Amino acid sequence: MIYSSFILHLSSFNNMRQLYSFYTDAFWIAFKSILEHKLRAFLTLIGIIIGVAAVVVVGASISGLNVYVSTQIQKVLGTNHFMIARMAFSGKMSDEAFELANRRNKKPTWEEYEYLRANCKNCSEIGAQLNGNVDLSENGVEMPAVTINGVTANFVEIEDKTIIEGRFFSEEEVNRSAKICVIADDVREKYFANSSAIGKTVKVRGNTLTIIGVEDKRGQLPGSNFNRAIYIPVTLSKQIFGIGENGLQIHGKGRTEETFDAAIEETKLLMRNRRGLVGSEADNFGFVNTKELGGQIDQFTNTIAAVVVPITLIILVVGGIVVMNIMLVSVTERTFEVGLRKALGATRKQILLQFLIESALLCVVGGIIGLILASGVTQIITLIFGITMSITITYIVLSVGVSSIIGIVAGLYPAWKAARLDPIVALTKN
Repeated sequence: MIYSSFILHLSSFNNMRQLYSFYTDAFWIAFKSILEHKLRAFLTLIGIIIGVAAVVVVGASISGLNVYVSTQIQKVLGTNHFMIARMAFSGKMSDEAFELANRRNKKPTWEEYEYLRANCKNCSEIGAQLNGNVDLSENGVEMPAVTINGVTANFVEIEDKTIIEGRFFSEEEVNRSAKICVIADDVREKYFANSSAIGKTVKVRGNTLTIIGVEDKRGQLPGSNFNRAIYIPVTLSKQIFGIGENGLQIHGKGRTEETFDAAIEETKLLMRNRRGLVGSEADNFGFVNTKELGGQIDQFTNTIAAVVVPITLIILVVGGIVVMNIMLVSVTERTFEVGLRKALGATRKQILLQFLIESALLCVVGGIIGLILASGVTQIITLIFGITMSITITYIVLSVGVSSIIGIVAGLYPAWKAARLDPIVALTKN
């Protein structure tokens, strides 16, 4: 019985060795066939190469766009930042819902700002902002539509501002409505490009403001230029511009990314309690969550991917048709070889697998070349446009996987045709 078991295991081992030998030989035959016709193989694979490169570059562009916009949002608005205003929404809203909110919502007040500041335990900062707009004119040089942001002293922490010259104003200066300001980069370039702005003055509606700081360039978001701005104490802004029909904006910052959602929920609950809202009553204030802005960008880029990626995959399908054509030519050229192998005992399955392996290998080689091409293109784009494009594993697997599948599918008919050749007829065709 032990002898029988040994013979069984030995037979199984021999079968595995033969199977391994077959696949190894099939791979090398396929590889040599490609090398023998380098130019033909390259021309055949142009569709696969371009298709794979296109899919990967599109994926890298989408990933790079996500990173770029997320970075811009963080640079402009800071991290873990949220805002309460009379009308402020981070998502799309129908006209009817907007009109309803416009009638229902009440403008935030200074008392509500102080209440939130005193009671929000998950918030590291709570600040206030009033917005104005002026046309600056200094020494005959005009700069229209400059945003005047009246803010509390802690806005430098709320929006993670970088002051490259001077300083931001203090809470004591806000309390006494000091006539001072911090200018953004566009204002500095307009009026103080060749000298320090610190200690110089600008006039806002007849008020002479001393510049105490310069903010670093923040970048832009669609429809907004945050570099064309001047920051003044919120109490001074109230004196110059008044409260306005939309009232105060209340800005908050979560202590950490992990507690950010808790800070948002706590702030909303405090605001609802302050306004006496109970049960299912809708919020009568607007709320913006910077994290949701990033989520909208993801949705937008995913929509682009859903449209563009299938289009680029069509190139791979066209490439697969070309591969099928060249494999049919290969079967015709190697009719004698197929007949000889079948005469020596090769089965239909082995012939079929031989040509399938060759077709798949051809497309895999094209996929690898396409990946190399895509890597070069993304690096060039990164250098020229400064947008970091990262090739993600998802698109690598998608493009190479699809090209491999296309290679197998494209090789099915030629392989089936080769497997069904009559060995006697095939040998006589030499």
